[in-house]
Amino acid sequence: AALYPGRGQRARIVFMKIVTFRKDAGDGERYRIGALTDESEIVDLTSLISNESLSANEILNYFDLENGFIEKAKAELENFRLPKFARSEVKLCAPVPRPGKIICIGLNYRDHARESGQPIPESPIIFSKFATCVIGAGEAIVLPAGSEQVDYEAELAFVVGRRAKRVRREEAMHYVFGYANFNDVSARDFQFADGQWTRGKSCDTFAPMGEFVATRDEIEDPHDLSIRFRLNGETLQDSNTRELIFRIPELVEFLSASVTLEPGDVIATGTPPGVGFARKPPVFLKDGDIAEVEIEGLGVLVNKVEKRIKDEG
Repeated sequence: AALYPGRGQRARIVFMKIVTFRKDAGDGERYRIGALTDESEIVDLTSLISNESLSANEILNYFDLENGFIEKAKAELENFRLPKFARSEVKLCAPVPRPGKIICIGLNYRDHARESGQPIPESPIIFSKFATCVIGAGEAIVLPAGSEQVDYEAELAFVVGRRAKRVRREEAMHYVFGYANFNDVSARDFQFADGQWTRGKSCDTFAPMGEFVATRDEIEDPHDLSIRFRLNGETLQDSNTRELIFRIPELVEFLSASVTLEPGDVIATGTPPGVGFARKPPVFLKDGDIAEVEIEGLGVLVNKVEKRIKDEG
């Protein structure tokens, strides 16, 4: 949440950035949910629904717009009664640690389709990632054994906020909870060798997202946002979401015609041109690299790249 000081009044909340975090190392696979302020403090919102820390599955309830959580959160934040922590006191996790579904859209920027040597799609190209791919900001993208061609893809993701089945595009934005940075990491040698995309897209750590989910009202127009990817400080992708072929309302309509979307599902909308395998010479992620996804209004998602010799289990 951002605090806006009114003249002669206490500050008031004008938008929300939802984060998932752990307060103590002993929390294990339990989480808390909060709002990130412009002062880099975390306001703990967990008690609005639960008296205890939450499982990854329970976190999904917070993204359900039908349960009144956002309204409760905004009201309580204005009263300044909830506990808060300095950012240095907590560990931020992926804002949706284990989505029920991660649905990705392929070739959804015209110039990316061209650089990939593919025709412009006439309907959305759909693939998925496994939930075990998900990591948060600051966590490591791990290069899988057997792959030498791990690629980056900066993407705008949106989080589903209501159960959606056969939704018309005119009503689709009503089903969006908010937006986040997303990196569709891809092992191109796996992807191309297999002849389909599942394994190459779904290695562990291949779905970094965050640091936060900006609620829908924070982003005036998700289809007019600058989007960039930097590798070790060098900009390799630089575009705008206005170049999307299929926009969010069309994607919700298309997907929900055959797949029931649920709160907390993450939809990654595709990547602009500049990906590694299409560059001359190709550029692939290597041990020690720093990967950054930056989308206007959504902060910066930063992940280090690691090649681990032994399986840590």
